Amino acid sequence: MKLFIPGPISVPASTMAAMQKEMIGHRGKEFAEVFGVCSAGLKKVFQTKNRVLISTSSGSGLMEGAIRNCVNENVLMLSCGAFGKKWYDIAKSTGKNVDLFEIPFGKAFRAEDLRKKLSESGKRYEAICITHNETSTGVENNIKELAPVVKEHGALLMVDAVSSMGGAKIEVDNWGIDVCVTSSQKCFALPPGLAFASVSERALEKAKTVKGRGYYFDFVELAKEYDTNQTPYTPAVGLIFGLKERVEAMEKEGIENVWARHAALALETQKWAKSKGMGLFAEEGYRSKTVTCIENTKKINLDEVKKRVKARGYVMDGGYRKLNDDLIKAGKADTLRIPHMGDLSIEELKKYLNVLAEEMKI
Repeated sequence: MKLFIPGPISVPASTMAAMQKEMIGHRGKEFAEVFGVCSAGLKKVFQTKNRVLISTSSGSGLMEGAIRNCVNENVLMLSCGAFGKKWYDIAKSTGKNVDLFEIPFGKAFRAEDLRKKLSESGKRYEAICITHNETSTGVENNIKELAPVVKEHGALLMVDAVSSMGGAKIEVDNWGIDVCVTSSQKCFALPPGLAFASVSERALEKAKTVKGRGYYFDFVELAKEYDTNQTPYTPAVGLIFGLKERVEAMEKEGIENVWARHAALALETQKWAKSKGMGLFAEEGYRSKTVTCIENTKKINLDEVKKRVKARGYVMDGGYRKLNDDLIKAGKADTLRIPHMGDLSIEELKKYLNVLAEEMKI
Protein backbone atom coordinates (compact mmCIF):
# COMPACT_ATOMS: atom_id res chain seq x y z
CA MET A 1 0.00 0.00 0.00
CA LYS A 2 1.47 3.36 -1.08
CA LEU A 3 0.81 6.26 1.28
CA PHE A 4 -0.19 9.51 -0.43
CA ILE A 5 -0.89 11.36 2.78
CA PRO A 6 1.22 14.27 4.11
CA GLY A 7 3.03 12.18 6.69
CA PRO A 8 3.85 9.57 7.51
CA ILE A 9 4.74 8.72 3.94
CA SER A 10 5.88 5.42 2.47
CA VAL A 11 9.36 4.36 3.58
CA PRO A 12 11.82 3.08 0.94
CA ALA A 13 12.69 -0.61 1.11
CA SER A 14 16.39 0.23 1.54
CA THR A 15 15.56 2.31 4.62
CA MET A 16 13.37 -0.44 6.08
CA ALA A 17 16.26 -2.87 5.58
CA ALA A 18 18.69 -0.51 7.32
CA MET A 19 16.40 -0.29 10.35
CA GLN A 20 16.35 -4.09 10.66
CA LYS A 21 20.04 -4.29 11.48
CA GLU A 22 21.04 -6.11 14.65
CA MET A 23 20.49 -3.91 17.70
CA ILE A 24 23.49 -2.24 19.33
CA GLY A 25 24.02 -0.41 22.60
CA HIS A 26 23.60 3.36 22.42
CA ARG A 27 26.65 4.13 24.58
CA GLY A 28 29.17 2.29 22.44
CA LYS A 29 31.61 3.32 19.74
CA GLU A 30 29.51 1.84 16.91
CA PHE A 31 26.49 3.96 17.80
CA ALA A 32 28.64 7.09 18.11
CA GLU A 33 29.97 6.49 14.61
CA VAL A 34 26.46 6.13 13.18
CA PHE A 35 25.30 9.23 15.07
CA GLY A 36 28.26 11.18 13.69
CA VAL A 37 27.33 10.29 10.11
CA CYS A 38 23.75 11.38 10.78
CA SER A 39 24.90 14.68 12.31
CA ALA A 40 27.13 15.52 9.36
CA GLY A 41 24.42 14.55 6.88
CA LEU A 42 21.78 16.64 8.60
CA LYS A 43 24.01 19.71 8.49
CA LYS A 44 24.17 19.36 4.71
CA VAL A 45 20.39 19.00 4.42
CA PHE A 46 19.80 22.01 6.70
CA GLN A 47 22.57 23.99 4.99
CA THR A 48 24.09 24.93 8.33
CA LYS A 49 27.28 24.79 10.36
CA ASN A 50 25.20 24.78 13.55
CA ARG A 51 24.43 21.68 15.55
CA VAL A 52 21.36 19.81 14.32
CA LEU A 53 20.00 18.21 17.48
CA ILE A 54 18.40 14.78 17.21
CA SER A 55 15.49 13.95 19.51
CA THR A 56 13.47 10.77 19.91
CA SER A 57 10.12 12.53 19.68
CA SER A 58 7.71 14.09 17.24
CA GLY A 59 8.42 17.48 15.72
CA SER A 60 5.90 18.91 18.19
CA GLY A 61 8.30 18.00 20.98
CA LEU A 62 11.09 20.18 19.64
CA MET A 63 8.59 22.93 18.82
CA GLU A 64 7.76 22.97 22.53
CA GLY A 65 11.46 22.73 23.29
CA ALA A 66 12.16 25.80 21.18
CA ILE A 67 9.77 27.86 23.29
CA ARG A 68 10.96 26.46 26.62
CA ASN A 69 14.61 27.06 25.75
CA CYS A 70 14.55 30.38 23.93
CA VAL A 71 11.81 32.44 25.59
CA ASN A 72 11.69 33.88 29.10
CA GLU A 73 8.60 36.00 28.58
CA ASN A 74 7.42 37.32 25.21
CA VAL A 75 7.04 35.43 21.93
CA LEU A 76 5.12 36.18 18.73
CA MET A 77 3.57 33.30 16.77
CA LEU A 78 2.65 33.70 13.10
CA SER A 79 -0.19 31.49 11.88
CA CYS A 80 -1.64 31.02 8.40
CA GLY A 81 -3.11 27.58 9.02
CA ALA A 82 -3.76 24.74 11.42
CA PHE A 83 -0.13 23.99 12.25
CA GLY A 84 0.81 27.60 12.89
CA LYS A 85 -2.11 27.68 15.30
CA LYS A 86 -0.91 24.42 16.85
CA TRP A 87 2.51 25.94 17.63
CA TYR A 88 0.69 28.88 19.20
CA ASP A 89 -1.26 26.46 21.41
CA ILE A 90 1.97 24.67 22.34
CA ALA A 91 3.57 27.99 23.28
CA LYS A 92 0.56 29.00 25.40
CA SER A 93 0.83 25.71 27.31
CA THR A 94 4.34 26.66 28.51
CA GLY A 95 3.03 29.68 30.42
CA LYS A 96 4.88 32.31 28.36
CA ASN A 97 3.35 35.58 27.16
CA VAL A 98 2.28 34.58 23.67
CA ASP A 99 0.84 36.85 20.98
CA LEU A 100 -0.76 35.55 17.80
CA PHE A 101 -0.49 37.18 14.37
CA GLU A 102 -3.02 35.31 12.25
CA ILE A 103 -3.98 35.65 8.59
CA PRO A 104 -6.61 33.74 6.55
CA PHE A 105 -5.97 30.13 5.52
CA GLY A 106 -4.50 29.97 2.02
CA LYS A 107 -2.61 33.26 2.40
CA ALA A 108 1.10 33.81 3.09
CA PHE A 109 2.87 36.39 5.25
CA ARG A 110 4.52 39.44 3.71
CA ALA A 111 7.51 41.25 5.18
CA GLU A 112 5.71 44.60 5.22
CA ASP A 113 2.79 43.13 7.20
CA LEU A 114 5.12 41.65 9.80
CA ARG A 115 7.01 44.93 10.10
CA LYS A 116 3.71 46.76 10.63
CA LYS A 117 2.55 44.23 13.23
CA LEU A 118 5.78 44.60 15.20
CA SER A 119 5.60 48.39 15.05
CA GLU A 120 2.00 48.45 16.26
CA SER A 121 2.52 45.91 19.04
CA GLY A 122 4.92 48.10 21.03
CA LYS A 123 6.46 44.93 22.50
CA ARG A 124 9.95 43.50 22.38
CA TYR A 125 9.69 39.84 21.45
CA GLU A 126 12.49 37.45 22.33
CA ALA A 127 11.51 35.11 19.53
CA ILE A 128 9.26 35.12 16.47
CA CYS A 129 7.94 31.76 15.26
CA ILE A 130 6.90 31.07 11.68
CA THR A 131 5.64 27.99 9.86
CA HIS A 132 7.64 27.60 6.65
CA ASN A 133 5.33 25.09 5.00
CA GLU A 134 1.71 25.07 6.21
CA THR A 135 0.67 21.45 5.63
CA SER A 136 -3.04 22.12 6.09
CA THR A 137 -3.26 24.61 3.20
CA GLY A 138 -0.24 24.01 0.98
CA VAL A 139 1.18 27.50 1.63
CA GLU A 140 4.94 28.09 1.71
CA ASN A 141 5.97 31.25 3.53
CA ASN A 142 8.99 33.13 2.20
CA ILE A 143 11.33 32.86 5.18
CA LYS A 144 14.18 34.52 3.31
CA GLU A 145 12.01 37.63 2.89
CA LEU A 146 10.68 37.59 6.47
CA ALA A 147 13.98 36.91 8.24
CA PRO A 148 15.45 40.45 7.96
CA VAL A 149 12.34 41.89 9.63
CA VAL A 150 12.81 39.51 12.55
CA LYS A 151 16.46 40.51 12.82
CA GLU A 152 15.58 44.22 12.73
CA HIS A 153 13.43 43.56 15.78
CA GLY A 154 16.32 41.81 17.54
CA ALA A 155 14.37 38.57 18.03
CA LEU A 156 15.39 34.98 17.48
CA LEU A 157 13.89 33.50 14.32
CA MET A 158 12.36 30.07 14.94
CA VAL A 159 10.91 28.08 12.04
CA ASP A 160 8.66 25.05 11.77
CA ALA A 161 9.91 23.18 8.70
CA VAL A 162 8.31 19.86 9.61
CA SER A 163 6.79 19.27 6.17
CA SER A 164 9.43 20.97 4.03
CA MET A 165 12.97 20.35 5.30
CA GLY A 166 14.62 17.86 2.99
CA GLY A 167 12.23 18.74 0.16
CA ALA A 168 12.02 22.51 -0.32
CA LYS A 169 15.07 24.74 -0.46
CA ILE A 170 15.88 26.01 3.04
CA GLU A 171 19.24 27.62 3.78
CA VAL A 172 19.36 27.90 7.54
CA ASP A 173 22.61 29.87 7.83
CA ASN A 174 22.16 32.11 4.80
CA TRP A 175 18.63 33.02 5.88
CA GLY A 176 19.58 33.59 9.50
CA ILE A 177 17.32 30.98 11.10
CA ASP A 178 18.15 30.48 14.79
CA VAL A 179 16.05 27.37 15.43
CA CYS A 180 14.67 25.22 12.59
CA VAL A 181 12.56 22.20 13.53
CA THR A 182 11.57 19.22 11.43
CA SER A 183 10.75 15.55 11.88
CA SER A 184 11.40 12.19 10.31
CA GLN A 185 8.10 11.08 8.76
CA LYS A 186 7.74 13.55 5.91
CA CYS A 187 10.49 14.58 3.47
CA PHE A 188 13.05 12.33 5.16
CA ALA A 189 10.86 9.30 4.31
CA LEU A 190 11.39 7.66 7.69
CA PRO A 191 8.79 6.32 10.12
CA PRO A 192 7.59 8.79 12.79
CA GLY A 193 9.67 9.01 15.94
CA LEU A 194 12.61 11.34 15.37
CA ALA A 195 12.79 15.13 15.34
CA PHE A 196 15.66 17.40 14.34
CA ALA A 197 16.41 21.03 15.18
CA SER A 198 19.26 23.22 14.06
CA VAL A 199 20.19 25.59 16.88
CA SER A 200 22.38 28.66 16.38
CA GLU A 201 25.01 29.68 18.91
CA ARG A 202 22.90 32.76 19.61
CA ALA A 203 19.90 30.59 20.46
CA LEU A 204 22.01 28.26 22.60
CA GLU A 205 23.45 31.18 24.55
CA LYS A 206 19.91 32.45 25.08
CA ALA A 207 18.88 29.02 26.36
CA LYS A 208 21.56 29.15 29.04
CA THR A 209 19.80 32.20 30.51
CA VAL A 210 16.31 30.66 30.54
CA LYS A 211 15.06 28.95 33.68
CA GLY A 212 12.70 26.00 33.61
CA ARG A 213 13.89 24.55 30.31
CA GLY A 214 12.78 21.12 31.49
CA TYR A 215 14.74 17.91 31.01
CA TYR A 216 13.75 16.05 27.87
CA PHE A 217 14.04 18.96 25.43
CA ASP A 218 16.80 20.91 27.16
CA PHE A 219 18.87 22.30 24.27
CA VAL A 220 21.90 22.85 26.51
CA GLU A 221 22.03 19.20 27.55
CA LEU A 222 21.19 17.95 24.05
CA ALA A 223 24.03 20.08 22.63
CA LYS A 224 26.48 18.88 25.28
CA GLU A 225 25.79 15.23 24.43
CA TYR A 226 25.59 15.97 20.70
CA ASP A 227 29.21 17.14 20.77
CA THR A 228 30.24 13.61 21.83
CA ASN A 229 27.89 11.92 19.31
CA GLN A 230 25.50 10.96 22.07
CA THR A 231 22.06 11.83 23.46
CA PRO A 232 21.09 12.52 27.10
CA TYR A 233 18.64 9.59 27.08
CA THR A 234 18.04 6.34 25.24
CA PRO A 235 17.42 7.13 21.55
CA ALA A 236 15.43 5.15 18.97
CA VAL A 237 18.48 3.29 17.68
CA GLY A 238 16.64 1.54 14.84
CA LEU A 239 15.33 4.84 13.50
CA ILE A 240 18.82 6.32 13.65
CA PHE A 241 20.07 3.40 11.52
CA GLY A 242 17.36 4.44 9.04
CA LEU A 243 18.35 8.11 9.30
CA LYS A 244 21.92 7.25 8.35
CA GLU A 245 20.66 5.52 5.21
CA ARG A 246 18.41 8.44 4.30
CA VAL A 247 21.00 11.24 4.71
CA GLU A 248 23.47 9.17 2.69
CA ALA A 249 20.85 8.71 -0.05
CA MET A 250 20.12 12.44 -0.10
CA GLU A 251 23.82 13.25 -0.27
CA LYS A 252 24.23 10.83 -3.17
CA GLU A 253 21.36 12.50 -5.06
CA GLY A 254 22.71 15.95 -4.16
CA ILE A 255 20.69 18.39 -2.11
CA GLU A 256 20.13 20.78 -5.02
CA ASN A 257 18.81 17.85 -7.07
CA VAL A 258 16.53 16.91 -4.18
CA TRP A 259 15.14 20.46 -4.16
CA ALA A 260 14.73 20.45 -7.95
CA ARG A 261 12.91 17.10 -7.91
CA HIS A 262 10.44 18.32 -5.30
CA ALA A 263 9.84 21.54 -7.24
CA ALA A 264 9.15 19.48 -10.36
CA LEU A 265 6.75 17.22 -8.44
CA ALA A 266 4.86 20.26 -7.19
CA LEU A 267 4.57 21.78 -10.67
CA GLU A 268 3.36 18.46 -12.10
CA THR A 269 0.67 18.22 -9.42
CA GLN A 270 -0.45 21.82 -9.88
CA LYS A 271 -0.61 21.35 -13.65
CA TRP A 272 -2.69 18.18 -13.20
CA ALA A 273 -5.18 19.90 -10.87
CA LYS A 274 -5.66 22.81 -13.27
CA SER A 275 -6.06 20.46 -16.25
CA LYS A 276 -8.91 18.75 -14.39
CA GLY A 277 -10.73 22.02 -13.81
CA MET A 278 -9.86 22.36 -10.13
CA GLY A 279 -8.35 25.32 -8.30
CA LEU A 280 -5.34 25.56 -5.99
CA PHE A 281 -6.08 26.64 -2.43
CA ALA A 282 -2.77 28.37 -1.72
CA GLU A 283 -2.21 31.76 -3.29
CA GLU A 284 -0.01 31.96 -6.36
CA GLY A 285 3.66 32.55 -5.68
CA TYR A 286 3.49 30.90 -2.26
CA ARG A 287 2.69 27.28 -3.09
CA SER A 288 4.34 24.40 -1.32
CA LYS A 289 6.99 22.23 -2.96
CA THR A 290 5.94 19.21 -0.88
CA VAL A 291 2.12 19.21 -0.57
CA THR A 292 -0.52 20.63 -2.90
CA CYS A 293 -3.92 21.62 -1.53
CA ILE A 294 -6.62 21.41 -4.22
CA GLU A 295 -10.10 22.92 -4.20
CA ASN A 296 -12.76 20.27 -4.77
CA THR A 297 -14.74 22.60 -7.02
CA LYS A 298 -16.49 19.66 -8.71
CA LYS A 299 -18.07 18.66 -5.36
CA ILE A 300 -16.85 15.08 -5.70
CA ASN A 301 -17.56 12.71 -2.79
CA LEU A 302 -13.98 12.30 -1.59
CA ASP A 303 -14.86 9.64 1.00
CA GLU A 304 -16.06 7.36 -1.80
CA VAL A 305 -12.98 8.17 -3.89
CA LYS A 306 -10.77 7.19 -0.95
CA LYS A 307 -12.34 3.73 -0.85
CA ARG A 308 -11.89 3.16 -4.56
CA VAL A 309 -8.32 4.46 -4.54
CA LYS A 310 -7.45 2.23 -1.58
CA ALA A 311 -8.70 -0.81 -3.50
CA ARG A 312 -6.05 0.05 -6.10
CA GLY A 313 -3.20 0.20 -3.59
CA TYR A 314 -3.09 3.84 -2.47
CA VAL A 315 -4.01 5.66 0.71
CA MET A 316 -5.40 9.06 -0.31
CA ASP A 317 -5.64 12.26 1.71
CA GLY A 318 -9.00 14.02 1.67
CA GLY A 319 -7.83 17.37 2.98
CA TYR A 320 -7.38 18.77 6.47
CA ARG A 321 -10.61 17.96 8.31
CA LYS A 322 -11.03 21.15 10.34
CA LEU A 323 -10.35 23.31 7.28
CA ASN A 324 -12.84 21.31 5.22
CA ASP A 325 -15.51 21.53 7.92
CA ASP A 326 -15.12 25.31 8.01
CA LEU A 327 -15.21 25.59 4.20
CA ILE A 328 -18.35 23.48 3.92
CA LYS A 329 -20.08 25.53 6.64
CA ALA A 330 -19.23 28.66 4.64
CA GLY A 331 -20.74 27.14 1.50
CA LYS A 332 -17.36 26.74 -0.20
CA ALA A 333 -15.66 23.78 -1.84
CA ASP A 334 -13.72 21.45 0.45
CA THR A 335 -10.17 20.38 -0.35
CA LEU A 336 -7.97 17.39 -0.98
CA ARG A 337 -4.22 17.30 -0.57
CA ILE A 338 -1.64 15.55 -2.69
CA PRO A 339 1.73 15.16 -0.96
CA HIS A 340 4.83 14.85 -3.10
CA MET A 341 7.79 14.35 -0.80
CA GLY A 342 10.46 11.88 0.23
CA ASP A 343 12.03 9.74 -2.47
CA LEU A 344 8.98 10.00 -4.78
CA SER A 345 9.70 10.08 -8.51
CA ILE A 346 7.79 11.89 -11.25
CA GLU A 347 6.81 8.51 -12.70
CA GLU A 348 5.32 7.32 -9.40
CA LEU A 349 3.45 10.59 -8.99
CA LYS A 350 1.98 10.44 -12.50
CA LYS A 351 0.82 6.87 -11.91
CA TYR A 352 -1.00 7.96 -8.75
CA LEU A 353 -2.52 11.00 -10.46
CA ASN A 354 -3.86 8.79 -13.25
CA VAL A 355 -5.49 6.46 -10.70
CA LEU A 356 -6.90 9.45 -8.83
CA ALA A 357 -8.36 10.95 -12.02
CA GLU A 358 -9.98 7.64 -12.96
CA GLU A 359 -11.56 7.15 -9.55
CA MET A 360 -12.67 10.79 -9.31
CA LYS A 361 -14.10 10.35 -12.82
CA ILE A 362 -12.59 13.60 -14.07
